[in-house]
Amino acid sequence: MLTALLLAAVQAASADSHTVEPVMVIDEKAVFATVESVDVVGARARIGGVIGELLVDEGDLVEAGDIIAVVVDDRLAPQIGAANATAAALTAQLEQARTDLNRAQDLFDRGIFAQARLDEAQTAVDVLENQLASARQGRAVLVQQTREGDVLAPTAGRILEVPVTAGTVVLPGENIASVASDLYVLRLMLPERHARSISEGDTIRVDGSALTGDVAPTGFIRQVYPRIEDGRVIADAVVEGLGTYFVGERVRVLVGVDEREAIRIPSAYLSTRYGVDYVRVSEGDGGSHEVVVQIGASSDGQVEILSGLSAGDVLVQQ
Repeated sequence: MLTALLLAAVQAASADSHTVEPVMVIDEKAVFATVESVDVVGARARIGGVIGELLVDEGDLVEAGDIIAVVVDDRLAPQIGAANATAAALTAQLEQARTDLNRAQDLFDRGIFAQARLDEAQTAVDVLENQLASARQGRAVLVQQTREGDVLAPTAGRILEVPVTAGTVVLPGENIASVASDLYVLRLMLPERHARSISEGDTIRVDGSALTGDVAPTGFIRQVYPRIEDGRVIADAVVEGLGTYFVGERVRVLVGVDEREAIRIPSAYLSTRYGVDYVRVSEGDGGSHEVVVQIGASSDGQVEILSGLSAGDVLVQQ
């Protein structure tokens, strides 16, 4: 019976005590990141002309291949008409040449027409057939140019910018709209001294309170860009729930940049009186005494002790 009571007392005492042990902690740096699209591509005009119809506006969602605008070149319609007239004239000439060839063949078969005249008639038919084929190909090129007046969305995503309006004169290759792809990331810019402290796959913490939508509290670094610009290294992080609307929205992010050894204790062993923090340290003979400590950051019910404690100290409840 006495042994059971002693065992219960030891277990209760151990439950109310905590042995100080150093742990490895990650130092985090707070930076501001912006919501960016992985790719922002331009929908460009393939021919020059005037924008006859503009079908999108900023903020619209598009699929790859959707028509964004229609560019009209007024010169193409007369050229197609001229090509049609040329093809019609060549068709009539070809029909006449074939009739002449059939007549020459009939006379040649009856022996009253020379071979040279028959060959000339055959050559005239061949020349006209080739000319008609060339005219039709030229018309097909013009028709294809009219089809290229349709400005197509190069990728699925959201329209970020439309710098033109209906009636604007555009040149071949001019940007009609900017499309952000549907994969959004957080773009971080860290001081270059941390360039070798981050790598792909590292976890980041996100303060998503200012963001719209249901943003995940953590994410991971997707890509670290090898080029340092203006003394900063750029990295992209993937975070669930960023949304697909506001590009450029800013959010506070915590990134682990260093790892060190520290002492952390449960906050329940800490007491504060008159602005001074205390813990009670066991003396080993059943007694205890209070020690003044300096505290650091706290999280998950744990407080970092900057000074006042050493590894191996046993803390007891106040």
